[in-house]
Amino acid sequence: MEQEQVGHVPAAGKARGLRACLLCSIVQTAAEFRKSGCPNCEELLGLRGNVDKVSECTTTAFDGIIAMINPDESWVARWQRTEKYVKGVYAIRVSGRIPHEVEDELVERGINYRPRDSIQD
Repeated sequence: MEQEQVGHVPAAGKARGLRACLLCSIVQTAAEFRKSGCPNCEELLGLRGNVDKVSECTTTAFDGIIAMINPDESWVARWQRTEKYVKGVYAIRVSGRIPHEVEDELVERGINYRPRDSIQD
């Protein structure tokens, strides 16, 4: 029986180096963000291979985590606004904001940035 890959789950023993994306709240290690970028926001943030962007657009300041196995079917994913994202581990609350220049670029693309430091409608 083939085991289904869970998605973007941080490797065991890497809890110290975990960071959360300030845009989508997915949790990965800094090395994973540098190597592969953000699986949800790479087109917008361009984290892959960019140490400065990883530092600016992700944070170690987050509360709680949720494992999303079926985000498109989960009421928790809807509540967290992650239902359109990939399977993986997400922070419940992320402290901080993306840089102003990144927010300005999102506005130019017609994307409304909603900080993830509180869950609200």
